[in-house]
Amino acid sequence: MARFDPVGFVREVRQEVSRVTWPTRKETLVTTGLVLGLSALAALFFMLVDWIIAGVMRLLFGIG
Repeated sequence: MARFDPVGFVREVRQEVSRVTWPTRKETLVTTGLVLGLSALAALFFMLVDWIIAGVMRLLFGIG
């Protein structure tokens, strides 16, 4: 079984972090905006579907 080497572990982590391609500020802002926009769109879609289903239930069963 391999022994835990804290110094070697930190060295390997630093090597991996140096290989990471970090997004630019613009890329981060664009993707954040897309996520927020699509989340709002999904919320509106599900609100509309819920409204339609509630209306159909009211017509069929007279409840809701």
